[in-house]
Amino acid sequence: MRIISGKYRGRTIVPPRNLRARPTTDFAKENLFNVLNNLVDFEELDVLDLFSGTGSISYEFASREARSVTSVEINSVHHNFIRQTVRDLKFENFYAVKANVFLYLKSCAKKFDLIFSDAPYDLEGSEEVVKLVFERDLLSEDGILIFEHSKEKDFSSHANFWQSRSYGSVQFSFFKKV
Repeated sequence: MRIISGKYRGRTIVPPRNLRARPTTDFAKENLFNVLNNLVDFEELDVLDLFSGTGSISYEFASREARSVTSVEINSVHHNFIRQTVRDLKFENFYAVKANVFLYLKSCAKKFDLIFSDAPYDLEGSEEVVKLVFERDLLSEDGILIFEHSKEKDFSSHANFWQSRSYGSVQFSFFKKV
């Protein structure tokens, strides 16, 4: 796993073998961030990364010097790996939270400019994230929610759906406030 751009561009991060996460592929991640380059000013973003896994997406935002990055992961081994990587890279304004994503969203009081969710593809009810983000009004005025999912899911009829991108087997659905 490598950081593809920003302050730590090219930095390789080697997760321990006992990590069970499925990180977003470098191909999909690179294309996603190429799209985001045209949509956002990274240094002005407060980012929420849900189901962080290895922390790969969070590191990309931190490397691009996002104003803040909050990484939410329930698995202790993954959470500890993210915390250690943050210490090693000396990221500032990076908050690693060990929590159940759904409970976190239900109690969160902060608004974010960008929320990224990469729930396990086989996690039943993962689309509840989209519902909770809008019910709880967690996006800033021009905020974007990006939900990574398999090809089996289609969100195009959702009231807040904006666009989708497909990179191999990886799908990203983008949502905005109506």
